Amino acid sequence: MTTTSESGAHPRFADALRELGLDELIPEVRRFPEATRTAAEAAAAVGCELSQICKSLIFAADGEPVLVVMDGASRVDVERVREELGAEKVTRAKADVVREATGYAIGGVPPFGHRTRTRVLADRSLLDHDVIWAAAGTPYTVFPMAPGALVAQAGGVLVDVRERTS
Repeated sequence: MTTTSESGAHPRFADALRELGLDELIPEVRRFPEATRTAAEAAAAVGCELSQICKSLIFAADGEPVLVVMDGASRVDVERVREELGAEKVTRAKADVVREATGYAIGGVPPFGHRTRTRVLADRSLLDHDVIWAAAGTPYTVFPMAPGALVAQAGGVLVDVRERTS
């Protein structure tokens, strides 16, 4: 997807940064010639640890979209998400639901600046770093931010929803 924003960020996301008073992030948006649709691709392009990538994932909890932000090295435990939300059923949202709720395509969903407000769960693992990198609205762009600030801007609640390793 091509954008009209000078920074390379999706225009909706660039507008959200301005509305939130985060204009200083716009020059820090990095644009890559190849899409970075996975956390591993984004980490390689940025030159950071996989866990420094912030994944923004949309789930459907009893039919309602919910955003889960998670470090790139971890997987979401859907059962833990269900427990956190007190939902009967939680599934990964289909691509059309993701685009409808956020205004962005899978692989480029930022942690905030969405079309609609959703409930946001932010895994505590994000706080393990001073800076994390998140999508800027396209699979070609990312931006850096302190994890605490990112969670606050997203309106997230800190939770533990990553899969436990044995």
